[in-house]
Parts: sequence; structure tokens; C-alpha cells
Amino acid sequence: QVQLVESGGGLVQSGGSLSLSCAASASTFNFNGMGWYRQAPGKQRELVASISRSGSTNYAESVKGRFTISGDNGQNTVSLQMNSLEPEDTAIYYCNGQTRWNDYWGQGTQVTVSS
Repeated sequence: QVQLVESGGGLVQSGGSLSLSCAASASTFNFNGMGWYRQAPGKQRELVASISRSGSTNYAESVKGRFTISGDNGQNTVSLQMNSLEPEDTAIYYCNGQTRWNDYWGQGTQVTVSS
């Protein structure tokens, strides 16, 4: 089965930047939409940003102006550029891909922002 593979998590100081990447394990597999979700300790999982095959994007209000989502035109990969990071951005970040019939999820990558 096709899997999503994430990379780029880590530890960064407040105000710093990180870039996350996600790709389908099969290069010929394409998604209609892809996005990033995150879950902080004691909180529910929330949508951070998403991008459709047409290139339209959607962002959580808390990250607008700081994060940028991008992907290839075929929706095989997706990236998230995170700038001006704050401690409240600390969470496990999950890559998501949607097809006509199924949702796919990565295993998650830890992002920690120190004060």
C-alpha cells in the first residue's frame, strides 16, 4: 500500500524556521489534496494548512503569514515552510493525502520550539 513519508522535524529556537517535507512512497501515486495537521499534548488534532491539485491553499488562522504550504503539480509531494516559530507551534506534525476514495497519513514528525 502507498505510504506517506515525512522529514524535516526537529528542535528550533523561538523565532526560527523549519521546513517539513512529505512524499508518497510510490512516485506514480497522486493525491487530489494534501495537507499538514498537528497535535499538541492535551489538544485535538488540527488542520495547519492544505493545498488542492489546482493549487488553492487553506491555512489555520494561527499560522497565516508565517507558514507556507507548497507541492508539485501532480500532488505527489508537499512541503511546509515554517517561519517565525513560537512555542505554541510545538506539536507532532502529520502529513495527509486525499484521493477520491481514501485518506492517507504519515507517521508524524516532532516539531519543538523552545523559548
